[in-house]
Amino acid sequence: MKHGVTQTLYSYWDNLRGARPAPNRSEVDPSEIRGLLGDTFILETNGPHDVRYRLAGTRLCSAHCRELKGRNYLRGWNTKDKEALESLIAAITEDAAAAVIGVNGHTERGQILQMEMLLVPLNVPGEGRTRILGSCTPMEKPYWIGLHPILNQSISSLRLVWPDERPYFVDTATPVNPILPRFTAEGMVMPTPPLPQGAERKVGHLTVYSGGKS
Repeated sequence: MKHGVTQTLYSYWDNLRGARPAPNRSEVDPSEIRGLLGDTFILETNGPHDVRYRLAGTRLCSAHCRELKGRNYLRGWNTKDKEALESLIAAITEDAAAAVIGVNGHTERGQILQMEMLLVPLNVPGEGRTRILGSCTPMEKPYWIGLHPILNQSISSLRLVWPDERPYFVDTATPVNPILPRFTAEGMVMPTPPLPQGAERKVGHLTVYSGGKS
Protein backbone atom coordinates (compact mmCIF):
# COMPACT_ATOMS: atom_id res chain seq x y z
CA MET A 1 0.00 0.00 0.00
CA LYS A 2 1.70 3.13 -1.24
CA HIS A 3 -0.78 5.96 -0.73
CA GLY A 4 -1.58 7.44 2.65
CA VAL A 5 -5.34 7.29 1.97
CA THR A 6 -5.09 3.55 1.27
CA GLN A 7 -3.06 2.91 4.42
CA THR A 8 -5.32 5.00 6.64
CA LEU A 9 -8.57 3.48 5.37
CA TYR A 10 -7.19 -0.05 5.69
CA SER A 11 -6.07 0.60 9.27
CA TYR A 12 -9.48 2.08 10.13
CA TRP A 13 -11.27 -0.96 8.67
CA ASP A 14 -8.86 -3.41 10.33
CA ASN A 15 -9.31 -1.82 13.75
CA LEU A 16 -13.07 -1.70 13.29
CA ARG A 17 -13.40 -5.41 12.52
CA GLY A 18 -11.34 -6.61 15.49
CA ALA A 19 -11.21 -10.43 15.43
CA ARG A 20 -14.05 -10.71 12.90
CA PRO A 21 -13.64 -11.28 9.16
CA ALA A 22 -15.32 -7.92 8.49
CA PRO A 23 -17.07 -5.13 10.42
CA ASN A 24 -20.75 -4.37 9.96
CA ARG A 25 -21.68 -1.70 7.46
CA SER A 26 -23.49 0.23 10.22
CA GLU A 27 -20.25 0.54 12.21
CA VAL A 28 -18.55 2.71 9.59
CA ASP A 29 -18.69 6.27 10.92
CA PRO A 30 -18.03 8.88 8.21
CA SER A 31 -16.99 11.43 10.82
CA GLU A 32 -14.03 9.23 11.78
CA ILE A 33 -12.66 9.20 8.23
CA ARG A 34 -13.78 12.68 7.23
CA GLY A 35 -10.53 13.51 5.46
CA LEU A 36 -10.79 10.41 3.28
CA LEU A 37 -14.41 10.67 2.19
CA GLY A 38 -13.71 12.38 -1.12
CA ASP A 39 -11.71 9.34 -2.29
CA THR A 40 -13.85 6.59 -0.78
CA PHE A 41 -16.84 4.61 -1.99
CA ILE A 42 -19.12 1.76 -1.00
CA LEU A 43 -20.11 -0.98 -3.43
CA GLU A 44 -23.25 -3.09 -3.25
CA THR A 45 -22.83 -6.64 -4.53
CA ASN A 46 -25.42 -9.11 -5.70
CA GLY A 47 -22.81 -11.67 -6.68
CA PRO A 48 -19.42 -10.99 -8.35
CA HIS A 49 -21.04 -10.10 -11.70
CA ASP A 50 -23.45 -7.48 -10.31
CA VAL A 51 -21.55 -4.76 -8.47
CA ARG A 52 -22.71 -1.13 -8.23
CA TYR A 53 -21.60 2.04 -6.51
CA ARG A 54 -23.88 2.69 -3.58
CA LEU A 55 -21.94 5.80 -2.51
CA ALA A 56 -18.98 7.58 -4.10
CA GLY A 57 -16.84 10.46 -2.86
CA THR A 58 -16.75 13.86 -4.53
CA ARG A 59 -13.08 13.70 -5.61
CA LEU A 60 -13.61 10.29 -7.18
CA CYS A 61 -16.70 11.49 -9.05
CA SER A 62 -14.82 14.61 -10.15
CA ALA A 63 -12.02 12.53 -11.68
CA HIS A 64 -14.66 10.69 -13.72
CA CYS A 65 -16.59 13.94 -14.40
CA ARG A 66 -19.83 12.18 -13.49
CA GLU A 67 -21.86 10.98 -10.51
CA LEU A 68 -20.94 7.34 -9.85
CA LYS A 69 -23.76 6.46 -7.43
CA GLY A 70 -25.82 3.63 -8.91
CA ARG A 71 -23.32 3.08 -11.72
CA ASN A 72 -22.01 -0.36 -12.66
CA TYR A 73 -18.57 -0.76 -11.06
CA LEU A 74 -17.50 -3.30 -13.71
CA ARG A 75 -18.20 -0.94 -16.60
CA GLY A 76 -15.21 0.47 -18.46
CA TRP A 77 -12.74 -2.42 -17.99
CA ASN A 78 -11.48 -4.75 -20.71
CA THR A 79 -12.54 -8.38 -20.68
CA LYS A 80 -9.51 -9.79 -18.83
CA ASP A 81 -9.50 -7.05 -16.21
CA LYS A 82 -13.23 -7.45 -15.69
CA GLU A 83 -12.79 -11.20 -15.12
CA ALA A 84 -9.97 -10.52 -12.65
CA LEU A 85 -12.14 -8.01 -10.77
CA GLU A 86 -15.04 -10.47 -10.62
CA SER A 87 -12.69 -13.01 -9.04
CA LEU A 88 -11.43 -10.39 -6.60
CA ILE A 89 -14.98 -9.47 -5.64
CA ALA A 90 -15.72 -13.14 -4.96
CA ALA A 91 -12.58 -13.51 -2.83
CA ILE A 92 -13.47 -10.35 -0.87
CA THR A 93 -17.12 -11.19 -0.21
CA GLU A 94 -16.78 -14.96 0.23
CA ASP A 95 -13.29 -15.32 1.74
CA ALA A 96 -13.02 -11.93 3.52
CA ALA A 97 -9.86 -10.98 1.63
CA ALA A 98 -8.74 -7.40 1.03
CA ALA A 99 -7.45 -6.25 -2.35
CA VAL A 100 -5.02 -3.53 -3.41
CA ILE A 101 -5.16 -2.67 -7.10
CA GLY A 102 -3.01 -0.43 -9.24
CA VAL A 103 -5.38 1.29 -11.68
CA ASN A 104 -4.72 3.35 -14.79
CA GLY A 105 -7.56 5.68 -15.74
CA HIS A 106 -7.66 6.56 -19.44
CA THR A 107 -9.21 9.67 -20.99
CA GLU A 108 -10.33 10.13 -24.60
CA ARG A 109 -7.21 12.27 -25.15
CA GLY A 110 -4.90 9.42 -24.21
CA GLN A 111 -4.05 10.87 -20.79
CA ILE A 112 -3.41 8.33 -18.03
CA LEU A 113 -4.18 8.84 -14.35
CA GLN A 114 -2.36 6.37 -12.09
CA MET A 115 -4.39 5.46 -9.02
CA GLU A 116 -4.31 3.05 -6.10
CA MET A 117 -7.54 1.27 -5.19
CA LEU A 118 -8.39 -0.55 -1.96
CA LEU A 119 -11.32 -2.96 -1.56
CA VAL A 120 -12.30 -4.45 1.83
CA PRO A 121 -15.46 -6.34 2.87
CA LEU A 122 -18.34 -5.09 5.00
CA ASN A 123 -20.96 -7.30 6.60
CA VAL A 124 -24.71 -6.67 6.47
CA PRO A 125 -26.54 -8.64 9.19
CA GLY A 126 -28.83 -11.20 7.60
CA GLU A 127 -27.20 -10.78 4.18
CA GLY A 128 -23.52 -11.53 4.70
CA ARG A 129 -20.57 -9.62 3.24
CA THR A 130 -22.57 -7.89 0.51
CA ARG A 131 -20.95 -4.45 0.80
CA ILE A 132 -17.42 -3.39 -0.04
CA LEU A 133 -15.68 -0.33 1.37
CA GLY A 134 -13.13 1.11 -1.02
CA SER A 135 -10.93 4.01 -1.94
CA CYS A 136 -9.41 5.09 -5.23
CA THR A 137 -6.76 7.76 -5.01
CA PRO A 138 -4.58 9.38 -7.71
CA MET A 139 -0.86 8.93 -7.12
CA GLU A 140 -0.40 12.42 -8.61
CA LYS A 141 -2.82 15.20 -9.50
CA PRO A 142 -2.26 16.43 -13.06
CA TYR A 143 -3.71 19.74 -14.19
CA TRP A 144 -6.37 18.05 -16.33
CA ILE A 145 -7.95 15.94 -13.57
CA GLY A 146 -11.63 16.86 -13.41
CA LEU A 147 -11.52 18.46 -16.87
CA HIS A 148 -11.19 15.37 -19.05
CA PRO A 149 -13.22 12.40 -17.79
CA ILE A 150 -11.87 8.94 -17.18
CA LEU A 151 -13.66 6.78 -19.71
CA ASN A 152 -11.85 3.45 -19.29
CA GLN A 153 -9.71 1.81 -16.64
CA SER A 154 -7.07 -0.90 -16.67
CA ILE A 155 -5.26 -2.90 -14.00
CA SER A 156 -1.51 -2.32 -13.66
CA SER A 157 -1.01 -4.49 -10.55
CA LEU A 158 -3.02 -6.33 -7.95
CA ARG A 159 -2.57 -8.24 -4.74
CA LEU A 160 -4.79 -9.97 -2.25
CA VAL A 161 -4.17 -9.27 1.41
CA TRP A 162 -5.28 -11.72 4.07
CA PRO A 163 -5.80 -9.48 7.13
CA ASP A 164 -5.13 -12.30 9.60
CA GLU A 165 -2.04 -13.45 7.66
CA ARG A 166 -3.82 -16.64 6.66
CA PRO A 167 -6.60 -17.28 4.14
CA TYR A 168 -9.77 -18.64 5.72
CA PHE A 169 -9.90 -21.49 3.21
CA VAL A 170 -6.56 -22.89 4.47
CA ASP A 171 -8.26 -24.13 7.63
CA THR A 172 -11.21 -25.71 5.85
CA ALA A 173 -11.58 -29.26 4.63
CA THR A 174 -11.48 -28.10 1.00
CA PRO A 175 -7.81 -28.13 -0.10
CA VAL A 176 -8.19 -25.54 -2.88
CA ASN A 177 -10.18 -22.35 -2.68
CA PRO A 178 -12.90 -22.62 -5.35
CA ILE A 179 -12.93 -18.86 -5.91
CA LEU A 180 -9.36 -17.94 -6.75
CA PRO A 181 -8.91 -20.15 -9.87
CA ARG A 182 -11.16 -17.73 -11.74
CA PHE A 183 -8.28 -15.21 -11.95
CA THR A 184 -7.20 -14.72 -15.56
CA ALA A 185 -5.04 -11.58 -15.45
CA GLU A 186 -1.55 -12.20 -16.83
CA GLY A 187 1.89 -11.06 -15.80
CA MET A 188 0.92 -9.87 -12.33
CA VAL A 189 3.02 -11.17 -9.43
CA MET A 190 2.31 -10.28 -5.85
CA PRO A 191 5.49 -10.82 -3.78
CA THR A 192 4.85 -11.19 -0.07
CA PRO A 193 6.49 -12.91 2.90
CA PRO A 194 6.43 -16.74 3.13
CA LEU A 195 3.16 -18.41 4.02
CA PRO A 196 2.05 -21.11 6.35
CA GLN A 197 2.37 -24.47 4.61
CA GLY A 198 -0.28 -24.91 1.94
CA ALA A 199 -1.40 -21.26 1.78
CA GLU A 200 0.30 -20.48 -1.54
CA ARG A 201 -1.87 -20.76 -4.63
CA LYS A 202 -0.90 -20.70 -8.32
CA VAL A 203 -3.68 -19.07 -10.32
CA GLY A 204 -2.78 -19.07 -13.99
CA HIS A 205 0.08 -16.55 -14.28
CA LEU A 206 -0.63 -15.27 -10.76
CA THR A 207 0.86 -16.48 -7.51
CA VAL A 208 -1.45 -15.59 -4.63
CA TYR A 209 0.05 -15.35 -1.16
CA SER A 210 -1.19 -14.27 2.19
CA GLY A 211 0.31 -10.88 2.89
CA GLY A 212 0.50 -7.81 5.04
CA LYS A 213 -0.20 -4.14 4.37
CA SER A 214 3.13 -3.18 2.76
